[in-house]
Amino acid sequence: MNYQNNLAFAQEQDKHDPLHYLRDQFYFPQVNGNDAIYFCGNSLGLQPKSAQRFIDHEMYKWANLAVEAHFKGEEPWYNYHELLGPGAARVVGAKESEVVIMNQLTVNLHLMLVSFYRPEGKRFKIITEGGAFPSDQYALETQTKFHGYNPGEAIIELFPREGEHTLRTEDILASIKEHGEELALIMMGGINYYTGQVFDMQAITKAGHEAGALVGFDLAHAAGNIPLHLHDWDVDFAVWCTYKYLNSGPGGTSGVYVHERFGNDSSIPRFAGWWGHDAQERFKMQKGFKPMQGAPGWQLSNGQILTMSVHRAALELVDEAGGMQALRAKSEKLTGYLEYLINDVEVGKDVLEMITPTDPSARGCQISLLVKQNSRLLFDKLMEAGIIVDYREPNVIRVAPTPLYNSFEEVYRFSEILHECLEGTVGR
Repeated sequence: MNYQNNLAFAQEQDKHDPLHYLRDQFYFPQVNGNDAIYFCGNSLGLQPKSAQRFIDHEMYKWANLAVEAHFKGEEPWYNYHELLGPGAARVVGAKESEVVIMNQLTVNLHLMLVSFYRPEGKRFKIITEGGAFPSDQYALETQTKFHGYNPGEAIIELFPREGEHTLRTEDILASIKEHGEELALIMMGGINYYTGQVFDMQAITKAGHEAGALVGFDLAHAAGNIPLHLHDWDVDFAVWCTYKYLNSGPGGTSGVYVHERFGNDSSIPRFAGWWGHDAQERFKMQKGFKPMQGAPGWQLSNGQILTMSVHRAALELVDEAGGMQALRAKSEKLTGYLEYLINDVEVGKDVLEMITPTDPSARGCQISLLVKQNSRLLFDKLMEAGIIVDYREPNVIRVAPTPLYNSFEEVYRFSEILHECLEGTVGR
């Protein structure tokens, strides 16, 4: 695509964008009396305007049916999580039986590790990316300790080569091969939260299985951001949150994927709860856990109806947009335009370094800028000017135009404001 650094070009792209109308279905925070340019969907997505209606419907049922709403009226709460399965399966590329919406992200990660980190003999090591999001690091650390291992010995962290910011796929695969006989598990992010790098999940899964290890992913920054094909990639398990690119509210519910080859295997160790027990026998209240078939067999408790209702509203917007392929097509253009404009900055050009891959297939919506001088000052100036992005220590600003509600004009306005803010911070 031949980009141009002018407002008319950006406005023309928005005019012909088939998804442009969707921005009117979201609320934008206000800064100085105007809609903010919100490029922080990688941290918390905007509120869909339909979310209130979905919540109000469940509040009405609570008020008028109370406990009977579990079984009476439209969409009884007892089966409410099943309403989310088809949309969630489309987002992550899975069969409906392979996904369930429940709990929150790190809880679900621990539940998956109970089942899929099963060290035995010399196979006790885990490969993960160095600098993974702290929740992943802490989960792996405490799970290895729980099994009696020293995390420093059990966890193999992969770091970029000297002078580089992202991992090379060839180096990941080489490490899997090198440690193959000792590997119990490969557990990585689908997208690295800091750099925005998309990992080749299909290649990693194939290499892991060839080495005799199980393979899982934390898709917190991938679900709703890039097309996923978990079943076809043969991934063993995955978890994700719904409050970033899936716009399902702060502290929103989480998703779990378990490949169907495990779904009906009751011998797999797991922490059980009443809601994961066979629904046909659940109310017999008897001893002896008999799991539901598929991913629902990992449920512990009844659904979080209010947060799930928001997720339902958000999933409907993904479907309205035409699914992940349509969103990805716009996202590549938006992020490509952002990259072009950042590279076209004159003042302070040597202060910014983009640490996100330039290959569109190796990144999602997010571009991470390493700021070599006065990074916090630049961030503060951007925020004061109505640009909502986020800051990660020690000196990275993450910028994420998302296709559901961001526009080409916003990307252009961001570049103008970035230029102005650089003029006020360089050399100070």
